Order: sequence, then structure tokens, then C-alpha cells
Amino acid sequence: MTSAAETAPPLPRREVHERLINRELSWVDYAARVLARAEDEGSPLLERTKFLAIFASILDEFYMVRIAGLKRQLAAGLVVRSSEGQTPREQLRALAQRLAPLVAHHAEIFCRDVLPRLGDEGIRIERWKELDPEARRGLTEMFSRQIFPVLTPLAVDPGHPFPYISNLSLNLAVRVRDRSSDQLHFARVKVPPVLPRLVTAAESGCLVPLEDVIAAHLDRLFPGMDIVEHHAFRVTRNADLEINDDGAEDLLQALEEELVRRRFSPAVRLEIETDMSPHVLEVLRKELEVEPLDVHRLPGPLDLGGLMGLYDIERPDLKADPISPATHRDLMAVDEAPVDMFGALRARDVLVQHPYHSFATSVERLIEQASSDPNVLAIKQTLYRTSGDSPVVDKLVDAAEAGKQVVVLVEIKARFDERANIGWARALEKAGCHVVYGLVGLKTHAKLLLIVRQEKGKLHRYAHIGTGNYNHKTARSYEDLGLLTADDELCAEVGELFNYLTGYSRRPEYRHLIVAPEDMRERIISLIARESSASSAEPRRHLAMKVNSLVDERVINALYDASQAGVEIDLLVRGICCLRPGIEGLSENVRVHSIVGRWLEHSRIFYFHNGGDEEWFIGSADLMPRNLDGRVEALVRVDAPSLKDELTFLFDVGFRDNVNAWSLDAEGNWSRVKAQDGAERVDMQQMLMQRATRHA
Repeated sequence: MTSAAETAPPLPRREVHERLINRELSWVDYAARVLARAEDEGSPLLERTKFLAIFASILDEFYMVRIAGLKRQLAAGLVVRSSEGQTPREQLRALAQRLAPLVAHHAEIFCRDVLPRLGDEGIRIERWKELDPEARRGLTEMFSRQIFPVLTPLAVDPGHPFPYISNLSLNLAVRVRDRSSDQLHFARVKVPPVLPRLVTAAESGCLVPLEDVIAAHLDRLFPGMDIVEHHAFRVTRNADLEINDDGAEDLLQALEEELVRRRFSPAVRLEIETDMSPHVLEVLRKELEVEPLDVHRLPGPLDLGGLMGLYDIERPDLKADPISPATHRDLMAVDEAPVDMFGALRARDVLVQHPYHSFATSVERLIEQASSDPNVLAIKQTLYRTSGDSPVVDKLVDAAEAGKQVVVLVEIKARFDERANIGWARALEKAGCHVVYGLVGLKTHAKLLLIVRQEKGKLHRYAHIGTGNYNHKTARSYEDLGLLTADDELCAEVGELFNYLTGYSRRPEYRHLIVAPEDMRERIISLIARESSASSAEPRRHLAMKVNSLVDERVINALYDASQAGVEIDLLVRGICCLRPGIEGLSENVRVHSIVGRWLEHSRIFYFHNGGDEEWFIGSADLMPRNLDGRVEALVRVDAPSLKDELTFLFDVGFRDNVNAWSLDAEGNWSRVKAQDGAERVDMQQMLMQRATRHA
């Protein structure tokens, strides 16, 4: 089967003077690369199923945020052109044309390929009409006991206005006929999200979509009525928050009020099954105010994000080998006792890379030892996203209850985690932690931890600066880096940054850190320019970057200038890339690759050759205006030669990858990087996993 990224309609040819790729269309290309993982017949079957679910989830977010934002501009009458010159209406039209075949291909992969293969492996997903009588009887009993009591049919008539349809909810649109009056009526039944997406028919062991079971028993919900037709549908709404914290006396209260308002935001997409009648579709479109271009007609079942639940099935033969994160060799246990983290960091800086290195035996262990160590006086930490059962938060609570000063900067505006973070903030405050919410008007996205410890009458500091969140669950599926250090100067700068975030200190000057929004863009551009201005007699002028997204126009222009000056530029960009590589006279010295593998590439790394005096930075920031202007971000310089060697290896193997890598051309099209005949297969993620295990 040809991949989605390769079958999707190519972007129209552009003249070389058009310097930028549209941000939104570049995201669609990233989604196509994710979908290509789902159709890779060389991948284990449940891994393919997982990527079908991931594609569905990221598409939901794209509609809730990016499509919603363009529609908001259009509704407000704003004619704001994108960097490459498109109006919101033009972008929406182009996106609709680009997304329609991709969405259809997503459903096709599931229905025609993955679904039959799952059945061959004994994981049968069947629709109601395919079930035998015995299986139907068992599900009817389940419906009566576990499903029927939860359902609430909502009529639509002059006395019952069209009900509110919540974001991402799955529903049944039902037409019934009153036997006494022969009148037709419309009703809506919500498929309860508290119940499993797929229910098991005990008699046959097959899985059945919950909406099918409900639809088969609609006569129980509408007694005395004839069921004329029923169809599943799903609505996506604008879910981006609009909160101005400049004048909010109580930011938590203001955010909670905005979360309530978000429930009633406009619809931006309507997903329906292919057999929905024109009459029912017209009712839904009229009531939800959805444009025809925003209707996705699919074969069903809808909401393939629910397929993620299949990954929990105990079928190791259908999954990739389980990951076994290794303890970093410098943090290994001594005589079966956990290493003294403070002693280990006094000896040397440590660079951990998750999921290859264990989060539990590095970052969590450092926080755990700090929380119980009587010599630790203070712990300061940023929290952007964390898990529902976070060991990190538990240890911060323990530390506060033990009398240590604990300062936690909680970013309660982290998109889609707002409600959870409000809960964490209140729990931490209740435990006695000092909880702050950062600077007005900015999101705090930097990943920082600082520990102050008394040792032989003197205060010493230890720090962790990372690229990913303090989340033990995502640390097993997101690739991230973290620097653990006891360097006096660096830890002092981290302390100054915390004081800047929590108090009224003036902006400090940094040698080891680069901080946004203060001067990160300017510093990065100056480092690029330094590479450009290096003598042409230098044996090599080279820079490399690894980011999730490259969007910022000023940084892109600086990279173009560097390419024209003869600098070699290597970019690993997982997702959005607005830069066009390979254009003669503009970017012929730039190559752009993207790694879309088993684990989500999430680390940000910046390298500058600097005439042989190489500089490396890692940190939290992508090269996007929102990161450089609207967030507190931090990059840290990595100085230890051995750690620089680790980063060099990462880039080297990244650009040799011929299994999960894609390459971007001047016209904005991505193509797979394929191994030459007889060449070694290079899988960057697999090699890094093996390297970490071997070193441990």
C-alpha cells in the first residue's frame, strides 16, 4: 500500500521567490507522516493500530485549535495574511482540500487493512449487523444492566430546543415516528464517554462499537415510537482558550470560568457516517452552523482515537518489543543501594535521554532523595504538564510537609491540561508549597528544577534543565533530554531565573542559559550570524538544530542568510517546517529531515561549530513566535566534552536514519529516506536504545 504522505495531493509548484511554506499545510504534511506509520506493513499490528489512534487525536487538536483560530479570524472580519501571503479563507479552503483525502485514507487503512488483519489475529471488531443471535442476546442483557440506565434521549421540538452537543462527543441522531399521530420527530442520544468505546460480546469474544449496541435498542429509549433512521455523528468545537490574565485578580477563577465558556464554543467540524440521510445532515448542519467543507463523511465507526484502548490487549506478539529504560551508567546503584545522586552530580554532569534512560532512576530519584534528605533546605520546580498520579508531585508534597521550602511554578494555562493543573496547584498549596503562576501574559514552558542543600556549613545547588515535562508516563514515549548538574555558575543562573519568575528581580544576565522571551530569538540569530561571518578559510562552517517546529520568520531568514554565506545547515524537524531547503541562491546548503518513529521526537538541540570551539544547547523552546515571544523558555549550554560527544552521535545517526526518516524538498514536499540497495538499515531510535543499554 502506498503511504498517505505519498498519495496525498502534492502542494502546487511555487516560484523560488516564495520563501516560506504555509504553517498549517506543513502541519498536515506532518499528520500524513504519522499516518504513514499506521500503514507500514513491516510494523507490528497493534503498533499500526496505535498510530491510527494517534492520527485521529492530533487531527482533533488541529481542528480545535488551528482551524478554529482561522475561523475566528474570518468571523471577526480580520484579513490577516499568513507569512506566505494567504488569507484565512484561502487557508481554510486549501486545508479542506488537503485534509479530505487524508481523512478518507485514514478510514480506509482501518477498514480495509488493519481491521481484517486484527480479525485474523483473533481481535475481532464487528458491527451489530454482523453478530450472530447468541452474541446479540448477550449484548442485550449487558445493555439492560450497564448501558440503558446511563442514557438520556433528548427530543427536539418546539418545547425542546436542539440540545448542546459537547466537544468530541459521539452521538446518535434519531428520527422516530409517533404511531398515534404519524408525525416524525428528531432526537439525539449521547454515547456515554464514561463507558468503554468498544464493548465485548462475551459469547463470541468480539468487540462491538458502543454506539451500535445503543442503536440496536433505541426502541427501549422511545417506547411507542417507530425508529425511522439513526446515524452516528461527532462534533469538534473551538477549544482554544482566550484568557487575559493582565487584569485577573484570581487567575485560577478566571481560568475556570473560561473553561466553562469553552464548552459552548462554535463547532468547527462535523463527522458523520456515510449512510446519513440528507435530511438528518441538513438538520445537524443548520443547528451546529457547520459549513459543507467541514463535514467529514466516513465509513465508520467514528472516533478512531478510541482504538488506543486496543493497545492494552495482552498480545506482545503484535507489539514492538517492550522498552526497558536503562539507568544511566553514571547513576548506577552501588552495592545494590541507590546511588547518592548528590555525590554523582558533584563528580560530573550527567545527560540523560528518555525513554532510553530511565526517568525514575534519574530525575525522580533526584527529587525523591531531595525530599527526604534533612540537609536539603529548598526545592524549586516548574510544572507544565504532569500525569494524574505523579510521583514528582507526591515527593514535592512530602518535602513541604517535612518543612522544606518548596516553590512550584505551575503553568495552569497549559493547553488541554488546564483543569488538571488547577487541581495540582490547589493540592500543592494545601500541602504547604509556595505555588506561583509565573509572569503576567506569559506561559512558563521552561523545564527547571533547583535543589539547595547544606553541605559542611556551605550551601550547594543542584539543577535539572530539560526538554520535556516532569511526567513519568510521557517519559516512556517521548524522546527528551535532561542535563543534571552541580555546576556552581549554572545553578546560580537557574536560581536567578527562578527569582525572576517568582519575584520582582531585574532581568539577570546569563552566560550558561538563553531565556525567552527576553533575548532568545536575538541570541539564536546572533549565533547563526556568527557562523556566517566566520572566515571562509575555516575548514568547516556548520550549524545544526533539532526542533519540533520551525516557524519563526526571522530565524528562518537568518538561516537563509547563513546558507548563502556558505554555512552547512542540518535541521531535524519533527513536525512543522516553514523553511524551504535546497533552493539555489537561497537555501542550497540546507537539508531538512524529519524522524517519525516509535517514540515522539521531542528534544530541542542547537549546535554551532564556532570555528572548532563547538557550542551545544538543549532546552524547551521550539523556533516559533509563540515560544520566543509568549512563553518563558530556557536553553542551557552543554559544556562537558563527553556530553557533546553524545549529542554529536545523536545528530550523526539522525541523518543516517533510513527507516523512519523523511526529507523535505524545495517545493515543500516530503519523501521517505530509503536505504540504498545492500546498505545497512539505520534506525536512529533503535540504535540509541541499544547504545544506552550497552553503556549501562
